[in-house]
Amino acid sequence: MVKKNVILKAGCFVLLIIALAVPYISPSPYFIQVISMSFIFAIAVYGLNLIEGYMGQLSLVQAGFFGIGAYMSGLLTLKLKMSFWLALPITSLATTFLALLIGLISFRTRGHYFVILTLCIGVVINLVIEKWEGLTGGVGGVIGIPKPSPLGPLSFDTIDKQYYLILAFLLLTIYVMYRIINSLVGRTFISIRNSEELAATLGINVMYNKLLAFGVSAFFTGMAGALYAAFIRFIGPDISSPILTFEFLLYLLVGGQATIAGPLVGTLLISGLTESLQFLKEYRLILFGALLVLIVKFFPWGIVGFVQLLTARNCKILTGKEGVSS
Repeated sequence: MVKKNVILKAGCFVLLIIALAVPYISPSPYFIQVISMSFIFAIAVYGLNLIEGYMGQLSLVQAGFFGIGAYMSGLLTLKLKMSFWLALPITSLATTFLALLIGLISFRTRGHYFVILTLCIGVVINLVIEKWEGLTGGVGGVIGIPKPSPLGPLSFDTIDKQYYLILAFLLLTIYVMYRIINSLVGRTFISIRNSEELAATLGINVMYNKLLAFGVSAFFTGMAGALYAAFIRFIGPDISSPILTFEFLLYLLVGGQATIAGPLVGTLLISGLTESLQFLKEYRLILFGALLVLIVKFFPWGIVGFVQLLTARNCKILTGKEGVSS
């Protein structure tokens, strides 16, 4: 176990070094933009992973939270000339507050009723953003959102500097998620996912913990939306479309739900395939469909989940425990 932890820490350190060296390895602005966008989406997928992977509640309103975060941050910085560093926490907390209000209603339902209700709420959010032209600009969107303002001596006027800013938020997200999942709160989430009735019997406040997971999920999704607006500097109603929620879900399923590395692996893999297969145009959807079927069939826990399962099985074989248990 100690050797395994050392290998894991060494692997994480190597990946961090590679991430820090990306602007030097490939100075292409287009490549850096693609990676930065993948990191932003990965932050949102981590939020989805918490509520779906660890709590077991499939929420289809995540793109709505992403759009709210993007529009609120964009309008605060563009219309009210607010600093990005002030708009970011306000946006994240406001998205969390809205999620709690939605959760108070949604969590009174269960199973597919909860899924349908959150999908309907996501559609409503998308329609409000699209039709409220006086505030959101309608289908024309919001153009000219300012870049993140300097933070002390640090400025973010180039794409390389913005890449490191997004990377810092991604690392913060992974760290917070790791601490939550490996805490008593995280184990409580998992117990509710496994059996709500048993958790309630043990004295766990199921509704409170569902709202907590939903709120934290929305916080990081709204934060990702704010980063998206500051990075792209143009936003339209499509970023709150339920289609984006299903893209987030695809990233999570491919990478592996209820894993720490799954959201990042799935987002980077699918984003990379999307960009590399642009020449196939609409035919790449057929390829993605076949890929998703294969993953669901042979890797139901995603790529990272499969690797973890394979590693655990090999450890049992090496230690002889598999033969003893059989």
